[in-house]
Formats: sequence, structure tokens, C-alpha cells
Amino acid sequence: MKIKKVLGKVFPLLDGEQRKKQMARAILSGPLDSRGVINIHRHDPNNIGDYYCAPHLYFDQLKGKVLDINGMRRTQGAIRKNWRETVQQNDLIIGGGGLLNLRHFETQIKLFGALKNRGKKTVLWGPGHNDPNPNEFGKPQKYNVDLKNFGLAGVRDFSTKEHWVPCVSCLHPIFDQNFENTQEIGILFGKKSHQDQALAERLKKYPNSHNATSLEDMVAFIGASETLVTDSYHAMYWALLMGKKVLAVPTTTKFFDFKYPAKITSYDDFEQQLKNAPQYSGLLEECRTINRNFASKAFDYLNL
Repeated sequence: MKIKKVLGKVFPLLDGEQRKKQMARAILSGPLDSRGVINIHRHDPNNIGDYYCAPHLYFDQLKGKVLDINGMRRTQGAIRKNWRETVQQNDLIIGGGGLLNLRHFETQIKLFGALKNRGKKTVLWGPGHNDPNPNEFGKPQKYNVDLKNFGLAGVRDFSTKEHWVPCVSCLHPIFDQNFENTQEIGILFGKKSHQDQALAERLKKYPNSHNATSLEDMVAFIGASETLVTDSYHAMYWALLMGKKVLAVPTTTKFFDFKYPAKITSYDDFEQQLKNAPQYSGLLEECRTINRNFASKAFDYLNL
């Protein structure tokens, strides 16, 4: 056992997992209320996909009502206190993003599921499974939480069928623009692959970008590409919405469960797969309609 884990059992504030468990116990044992609604997701301005995958950005009823799911484990006592009180005092919308089947968020997700039994209204809006274990790639996924533990559930994974609600970022008006293809192939690196200098050198003949720029830059790069090759989930999703040919290099299970799949490949052999890259039409309006319909259900359930 790591020294950090040993010390964490004695001094919980030294270990993030122990802090989360301590927080979950405090929330479940304390008073609960429904003074309003809060949207909990990975609210990280430095991760474009995580930042823009939240309903509070697209509906006036939720404007400004946001809480970072990572606040539960922060070392600063004031942040944890605010997080605990906000969760206790409000009904919850959880999502979107890859919050399911990922150990980092397991304590939070199970806490949110348990709160329904305490009378709190809870909505899952567009989260999905995100297991990084390659042995699970392409296999049917069982969630680490029961969807029935939430008052209303819509997840971005198509295998759930009746619960399918694709990422709400489709509602961003940026996708209403028209783009002209100026490059045959574009490579958009994810967070880790962007830091791989050897990979960048090997593929330098292709126009490339990454998902740590801005939404505007990402979408402009996708819009300029006839075919996009990417290991970023949201770059894949947005490219499909924009009618691009898409090849996806998977890093977790999240790449394998979309209604309109990209061609799965790798950075070693994508050139041989270019002719197999799929292209779809009508996705943008379909995804927007599903989210608007789900919003009506959610707001009715939450009395908004």
C-alpha cells in the first residue's frame, strides 16, 4: 500500500479519496433541502470538451448554476464546505462528460445516486462511460451506478437506447456556421497525445491542432478538415455533427458507444483507413432535438 494511502487513513485530509469518502458521509448524514438546482460536472476551463458539455451553458433556467465535481476532493476547507452545502441544499443535474466507470468520479456518482433515496431530485444529463482499460474497449459496458437510482437519466452512450441523450454541447451556436474544407486531412490531438513529441514529429506532414486551444480554434480546425483524425472525444463528436469524415483513436471506452460511430483506428495505421472514414448527415439537428426534449422532461421534473 502506498505511503499516501496509509497516511490518508490516519489523516484523511492528506488523501483525495479519503477526503471524498469523508465528504460523502457528511452529506448523507446531514440535512437536505431543495432550494434550487445546481449543474455538477467537470467545470474545467482548460479542458474544452469538459467545459462545454454542461446544460447550464445552454438554458436560461440553469444559467450560472454550476458546481465543479472535483470540489469534493479539494484540500481547501472553504471549497469543500461550499461543495457540501451546495449539494445538500439543491436538487442536482449531473453531467455531461465521461463521469461513469471512471474511478476518479466513482465516489461522487454513487453519492448522487444515494441522494435520491433521501428525497433529493437528481438528473443525469449526458454523462457516459469512460473506462481507460483497453481490455474493455468495444465491449458492452455495465455502469458503476444503477441508472434507476436517479430521478431522470439520460446518458450519451447509445447502447442504453431508451436513455440516450447525446452531449448537450451540440446546442452551441458555433455549429450553425458554414465552413469550407481547406485541408484534406487534419489531426487533432488530445491532452496526452499533444505532449508526445515523437508522435508529433512522425505526423508533422499533416496539419494538426489539439484540444487545449479554444472552442473557436478547435471548431475552425475541424471545419477546415475534410477528414479528421483524433483521440479527443469531443473533437470526434463535433466533427460528426459537422458532417466530416472521422477516424477516432480511442483512449477509453467512450469512443465505442455513439449512435453514429467513427472509424476506430490508431495513429500507426490511420492512413490505411482513410477510405473507410464514415460521414453522416442530419446529426446536428437530431442531437439538438433530443436534448431539447430531454430539457423539457428535466425542467418539468425539477419544477423549473
